Amino acid sequence: MTTMSAALDDSLEMPPRSSTLRRFLGVFFSRKVVVFGAGIMFLLIVVASLAEFISPYDPYAQNLRESLQQPSAAHWLGTDPLGRDILSRIIYGTRTSLAVGLVSVGIAALIGMSLGLLAGYFGGLLDTLIMRFVDALLAIPGLMLALALGVALGGGLTNVMISLGISLIPTYARLMRGQVLTVKQADYITASDAIGASDLRIMLVHVFPNCLSPLIVLITMNLGLAILSEAALSFLGLGIKPPGAAWGAMVNDGYRYLSTNPLLSFAPGFCVMLVVLAFNFVGDGLRDALDPRLRGTL
Repeated sequence: MTTMSAALDDSLEMPPRSSTLRRFLGVFFSRKVVVFGAGIMFLLIVVASLAEFISPYDPYAQNLRESLQQPSAAHWLGTDPLGRDILSRIIYGTRTSLAVGLVSVGIAALIGMSLGLLAGYFGGLLDTLIMRFVDALLAIPGLMLALALGVALGGGLTNVMISLGISLIPTYARLMRGQVLTVKQADYITASDAIGASDLRIMLVHVFPNCLSPLIVLITMNLGLAILSEAALSFLGLGIKPPGAAWGAMVNDGYRYLSTNPLLSFAPGFCVMLVVLAFNFVGDGLRDALDPRLRGTL
């Protein structure tokens, strides 16, 4: 009897399924553009981390005798009006772009998600006050708000991060609030409240983790947006102050020489375009991989 029961259990055993991580990676890397974007992101991190070792020249060293040199074996992308190596400045500019993206999006995500979590969970007057503040920020286009804050705070890396971080807060607050309003209606939230769990525990342990999927996608895409916005601010003279290496400032420095040395602007401009595309591709991949409708399809 025991043998027959064991055989029956074996026959009813479900076939082995891929792990959650394998399913996630399978969906995420199913498109070539996502693989390309992930590769560019990895290359960006490597270049930013090893800038001192792979940069052929000091990006801040001036040599007026070699001003506006065309691409050559000595200077692969030529030199700028002050004789600085363009390739070296682009390499160091990856650090600026990566720092601006990570810190500004981190500021926006931390503040915006906290406001959205409080507004969605408690509702009432607190929800009204928070969302009217968010609506006031949304009334101003993001780049215009960053420009206004940049003028008020002044240039420099720290102020650019703060300006961009504040301009991105509304999107996180509204998305988080919408997610919380949906999640807090679930049975497990009602059960946690019934057994006496505190509001703080319910928010941090049960509500917040179940709201993260779309916010992770938003964070990834906003990294590219923050880098693009920093380039715009630097191009307008409100971003990284000279002699700091920033792609937007390099585009601004080189546009006067488009007819004689177009690489001065095109090279850093191409880097901005490539990195923004990479972050958008990875965001699309994360959206597909985190979509519940795709679970179990591999």
